[in-house]
Amino acid sequence: MAHQTEVNHLLENNKSYALGQSIHLPKHPGIQPIQPSKQVAVVACMDARLDVEDMLGLQTGEAHIIRNAGGVVDADTIRSLIISHHLLNTREFILIHHTRCGMLAFTDDLLKSGLEGDPAASDLLSQATGRKFVSPKKSSDSPAVFHAFKGELEALDHEHNHKAQERLESDVRQGISTILNHPWIPTTGEDAITVRGFIYDVDSGKLNEVSYPA
Repeated sequence: MAHQTEVNHLLENNKSYALGQSIHLPKHPGIQPIQPSKQVAVVACMDARLDVEDMLGLQTGEAHIIRNAGGVVDADTIRSLIISHHLLNTREFILIHHTRCGMLAFTDDLLKSGLEGDPAASDLLSQATGRKFVSPKKSSDSPAVFHAFKGELEALDHEHNHKAQERLESDVRQGISTILNHPWIPTTGEDAITVRGFIYDVDSGKLNEVSYPA
């Protein structure tokens, strides 16, 4: 396995960030190479409360940042990571989920039913989100899945608890496993990558590592 010196350095940056210190410099750095200088790729949720560059103290040009709803490792994430590693030389992958995530508030079937026009599902989604759910009342085969986190549902932006933590950690571990077991992502030999997963606390600004395997 490759050394994890860059990730450890970013975790130290996060400690400073959680204390209110700013490390990320919000200015154009000038001409830079295309390869991320820290050889790091981050997969994180699209949640507006996450500023990945700030929380990790990253500067422009240091890392690839891949974001989607939930920060899940789906087929498109894998596509990006393969390109990131094999063509642009990243060596360390970081997965970041976070507390009070919206992906805890629905299931794939519930959202699909609501979008297709089921009134009961629409009512449940309205209650969960505090926003009137307006259904298109149409069927579609895309997206095939939404990757909602498995487990007992909770209201949108619900106070973090033990059950939510378990659901988040489970999905982080699933993402790590997906990466480590993909045939085009090397985990041994001279070209090996490493991957670590974290839960970001949106209230404290702190990153907490998820053990893998459990």
